Amino acid sequence: MAKPRAASREEVFPPLSAIRKKSLSWAPRLAAKRIWVQVAFLAIWLDPLMLRMHGICSPVFHCHSCPYALFACPIGVLAHFGALHMYPFVALGVLAATGALLGAFICGWICPFGFLQDLIGRIPTPKFTLPGWTGYFRYVVLVGLVLVVPYWLGEGSPWFFCSLCPAGAIEGAVPMVAQQAMAGGPIAWPSTVKLSILGVLLMAMLFTWRPWCAVLCPLGAMYSLSNAVSFFYVRVRKDDCNECGACRSLCRYGGSPRDRASDLRCIRCLDCTRCDAVGVASVFDRPAAKPEPAKDEPVNDEPLAVR
Repeated sequence: MAKPRAASREEVFPPLSAIRKKSLSWAPRLAAKRIWVQVAFLAIWLDPLMLRMHGICSPVFHCHSCPYALFACPIGVLAHFGALHMYPFVALGVLAATGALLGAFICGWICPFGFLQDLIGRIPTPKFTLPGWTGYFRYVVLVGLVLVVPYWLGEGSPWFFCSLCPAGAIEGAVPMVAQQAMAGGPIAWPSTVKLSILGVLLMAMLFTWRPWCAVLCPLGAMYSLSNAVSFFYVRVRKDDCNECGACRSLCRYGGSPRDRASDLRCIRCLDCTRCDAVGVASVFDRPAAKPEPAKDEPVNDEPLAVR
């Protein structure tokens, strides 16, 4: 009777790299359920309990003029405080904490305006990818319309960010007009410029994924800067990568997964984790140390002594 084979050391104690790879395999399964996570957070931001805590800043792009907004919009807070020449300590603290923890995971999983763009993008129309350099316009919007214009020109300027914001138009102005029309009173129409920006953006959502996030979002500009230093991040396991380009083809937003996914366009939707070389990690994870190659034993070429 043959003796049972003894388990090898690798079977009893699997390599640390194999354990880490298995621990990251949940990412593509989670990515498949992203829409349900977005729905759950949307239910929170729409304030079903009517708490109206507008004195607290949220970490997402959601206009607090919306009749169903739970928290204040961080970009609106920055712009209004800038017009008052005051320092928004709480808003910056919220953005710094969420950015350091999650980075652009906020954009891909939690933001309601990003969710709206994802839903419209599901309409089967031809899609094209915007050039990567267009993403730098987000920093122009952040510095120019959110910081400089409010500080120097105040809230009355036609270039004040909230006067142009498409999220404010669709989440605040449109519901307000509907309520005024149902009440039979006079209607305060939003500006033509604001409605035009919203119309162009809604049309662009049909032909490219997340045009607001990719080109104009000032909040996404702030979170993208934290992609390289956030606690949780997307990691490309270089030992498993064969440069096939699968991760780039899986990305609908024009990103390019790198080590720590520091690409400024990455919203961390985790679609790229369907590639075996890409997964989610934290700052406590370290790449497994490569085993040192076994050294060949020296060969004694001297002839044997004959006695």
